[in-house]
Amino acid sequence: MAKIVIFDTTLRDGEQAPGFSMNVEEKLQLARQLAALRVDVIEAGFPISSDGDFTAVETIAKKIKGPVICGLARMLEKDIISAAAALKPAKKKRIHVFISTSDIHIKHQMRKTKKQVIEMTRRGVKLAKSFTSDIEFSAMDATRSNPKFLHDIFAEAIGAGATTINIPDTVGYTIPAEFADLLDGIMENVENAKKAVFSVHCHNDLGLAAANALVAIQHGVRQVECTINGIGERAGNSSLEEVVMAMKTRKDCLGHTTGIKTSEIYKTSRLLTSITGISVQPNKAIVGENAFAHESGIHQDGVLKRPETYEIMTPRSIGLTKTRMVLGKHSGRHAFSKRLEEMGFKMTKAQMDSAFERFKRLADMKKEVYEEDLEAVVGEELNSLKQTWHLEYFQISTGNQTVPTATVRLNTNGGAKQTDIETGTGSGPVDALYHAIEKAAGIKGSLRHYSVTAATPYKDAMAEVTVQVEFDFNEGVPVRGRAASTDTIEASAKAYLNALNRALAENAGKTPKKASRRKTATSRSKKK
Repeated sequence: MAKIVIFDTTLRDGEQAPGFSMNVEEKLQLARQLAALRVDVIEAGFPISSDGDFTAVETIAKKIKGPVICGLARMLEKDIISAAAALKPAKKKRIHVFISTSDIHIKHQMRKTKKQVIEMTRRGVKLAKSFTSDIEFSAMDATRSNPKFLHDIFAEAIGAGATTINIPDTVGYTIPAEFADLLDGIMENVENAKKAVFSVHCHNDLGLAAANALVAIQHGVRQVECTINGIGERAGNSSLEEVVMAMKTRKDCLGHTTGIKTSEIYKTSRLLTSITGISVQPNKAIVGENAFAHESGIHQDGVLKRPETYEIMTPRSIGLTKTRMVLGKHSGRHAFSKRLEEMGFKMTKAQMDSAFERFKRLADMKKEVYEEDLEAVVGEELNSLKQTWHLEYFQISTGNQTVPTATVRLNTNGGAKQTDIETGTGSGPVDALYHAIEKAAGIKGSLRHYSVTAATPYKDAMAEVTVQVEFDFNEGVPVRGRAASTDTIEASAKAYLNALNRALAENAGKTPKKASRRKTATSRSKKK
């Protein structure tokens, strides 16, 4: 297998994208990580473009060891001299010179003739060669250029001393089959082609950058220019992680390798997002949040039994510790029970079945169920007991210009018997709710403690309510109740009923006193 050179241009082309600019220290930080990733070439910047870019290239050239450090230059004397000066401290350096070759660029942007472009190339490459032996030549907009002109200018560049010939799909225009034909023609018709390494630099305007880069490898190219997370001008460049992991995963058909330490990929991706503040989309290949996440019950079941059923590479291969099982409405019992087992919960089958039903109801209300939510659900299940009273219906009316009013209906005996609808008022919505519950259940209670906490910090978090209530048939012994819901009022009602059911279970045989229609002891509690 041939080794494919990975040329990373995150610090040059990637940084040119709106919102991705980096200062010198940030570039140096990312360059260190690119060296840890073991890229072969780091294109550190465009020295002539600004004092900041010159300093960044020079700093990286001084401090980064291992990869070749590269600086970009137009086919102009001042650009080439500036790049050479910035790269001077580097142990291994490359000057990357470029010029447009498509008719549309030559005529409308450069306003030159093809003869003039070839002469500029010859002079520019020779000048760059006087500073370093490692010279790369790029034909900008190559995929929209006349193939015969490309053959001629590549031969001239190689003859002048270029060691790498880059074929950029500058505007992301080509498609794989067309690109393959162009590359075959170049390899066959550039007379001195064997004296240079051929490279591609693909843009993603049509979403084909990685595909075009991989086709290029199959047609004789031995260097791929790419960026972390695929950032770059417009729709970006070939994504380093996609190209590298495709080669690693599909060695059977691509047949080549790289020197990349793939376990550093995820860390590098996250460092870039940390520096720029711009995250990758969740469904981004390889490094997106969902790349190794599963919510579908069928997929979760398969991955838990054997990861290869739905994962063609391992999370560890890019530096993640494990697959992420997303618990949501599509999740199955297998993933649910596995997560609870990992969290240390031991439950009977009956408890597990009941907890799973609670989880599914919760998942219908939330996009994703977090571990903190599961702790609340399972805690509620483990603290559950034979339920005498269930909440069937409630409605709250409250506001700063109205008396808080609650309407409830309870059921008992497994739902076989319903209470009348009862109404209560109070100093707040929870106080009113508890009055209504007491009327419906025919008991009196005094609230001794009430607390509510959010299970997670997100806006759709479950509210976990804990109460201590002293009932008329259990005077002097406050009973704790606990419940959770995405609705704080519903959680409050269920926590109160949980305390009532616990008190009834602990005092089996005692007959509760009927609640009077007057205001009960609950009204003396704090405002809720």
